[in-house]
Amino acid sequence: MTEPPPPQSTEPPLPPPPSTPSTTVIHPRREPFEHGLLPIPKLIFSDPTQTLISFKHKLIELSSNNRVDSVAVSESLQISVEQAKLVVDTIASILPYESESDDTVDVHDLVLFLYIQSYKRLLPRTHKDSAAVADVWPSTSAFDGYLSALSPLQLVRSNSKRFTPSQADEESHQLSYLQKHMANIVSLLAEPVEGESEESLVLTMDRFEHLGLLIQYGDKGSEGSSLSQSSPFFANSDPDMPAVPVPASQVHDWLLENIASALEYIAERTSSKENGPVSASDQDVAMTDASTVSVKVSTSARGASFIEGISKSSYAKHASDIKGSSVKVLNCHESAIYILAPLRYATIYGCSDATIFIGAVGKAVRVEHCERVHVIVAAKRICIANCRECVFFLGVNQQPLIVGDNHKLQVAPFNTFYSQLEEHMNEVGVLPTVNRWDEPIALGIVDPHDSLSHPAGVSDVQTESATRVDPDQFTNFVIPNWLGGESTGSTKDNPFTLPEAYMASQQRNATVTRSTFRRKS
Repeated sequence: MTEPPPPQSTEPPLPPPPSTPSTTVIHPRREPFEHGLLPIPKLIFSDPTQTLISFKHKLIELSSNNRVDSVAVSESLQISVEQAKLVVDTIASILPYESESDDTVDVHDLVLFLYIQSYKRLLPRTHKDSAAVADVWPSTSAFDGYLSALSPLQLVRSNSKRFTPSQADEESHQLSYLQKHMANIVSLLAEPVEGESEESLVLTMDRFEHLGLLIQYGDKGSEGSSLSQSSPFFANSDPDMPAVPVPASQVHDWLLENIASALEYIAERTSSKENGPVSASDQDVAMTDASTVSVKVSTSARGASFIEGISKSSYAKHASDIKGSSVKVLNCHESAIYILAPLRYATIYGCSDATIFIGAVGKAVRVEHCERVHVIVAAKRICIANCRECVFFLGVNQQPLIVGDNHKLQVAPFNTFYSQLEEHMNEVGVLPTVNRWDEPIALGIVDPHDSLSHPAGVSDVQTESATRVDPDQFTNFVIPNWLGGESTGSTKDNPFTLPEAYMASQQRNATVTRSTFRRKS
């Protein structure tokens, strides 16, 4: 395969509403909704506000400096220590800043995390031509079994972007959720004024800052200024003096006003796109048919690069090509994708019959709705959801998380390198000395965060876990020479130490290769 010259299409940043300064345009932070939802039933409460307020006060009494460890989380939520550790690690992976400790979590971040476990993801959109869909992805397979009705895989496994919600759709959905629940969210962070009634709730600047887990201002994402400095309440506070607390009702009203403005603007922009002339960049976005090959490589306003619709090709991006700190690989088929860059987040969605290599991811990777894909990644953590017949070659510091309806997954140790890999791993905090590739955690087959109805009796069924690749089948993955344009680094070999069985197999294969070469010579 050769590297194609796909059309470059960069979407301009979304301009703010005219009356709103660019630094105060509100957005939901996508990371909690994309990487922070866990299918653990005990994390979802029928009355989350009152339950979590009581839970918060209890944990603060037990905490040191408002931080608790996984043992305290386990005892308070009545979940296993393993699941509590998963909660702590997941929160650390979605924070807009680096966590103070790998072993503890701030109580206020914890209660916000637990509250949003009630969030329901936006469903993929259906296609107007169901016959075209069936031609690409048959609705049944030998793997479906009795759970085939649970996950509409045929709606997302297609070359057509019409199957996945647009970024505007998802942002509107997340903003609408925050709009509906903002009163409860603010109350979880507020505290009463000493000597006054319990209705007199206020937010200190520190408590207000925790809202930055869920919302942000401006288009720089996690790399922008702190939330308090983007608000009218604390923007001019003296750093040497404690800021005056703000009535919670004022914060709530201000947030709702900004969310309403943002939703109105998104609706206006979407309407103008649907009714107005189609621009060159919009033509890349509108993929017209399930059998049409269309490529989009773009950068969003808030720091995500998209690689989309690549088919029967090889494609590569280096660090200098990536604008922002996250990458999404969407609907790529029968291709080889190479991303040689340091990232915070990566998503692989709706791909099939492909090999996808991602260099170093410091926060989280999510692989979803993929089939017969080989994924090679060095990362802090990875979540695999609703995948079939995929193989994962992993260098991961935390246990791989497997959720949803999965079949015939395999895991193996990381098996490649490029010259800047160790530099990129160090930059984003991935440790070469820790690799938990063979310790997957399998959770429920039913995801309580989707919007589907599920048959009774399957909510507690555990998903199928992954098996190890036979060491005799293990081989090194060689990154092609034509990707050596930035070969300035010092990495000469796989930075992760291979387990003994895989090392022995690798050496045997090398010996056989040398012997074969000598005989042919």
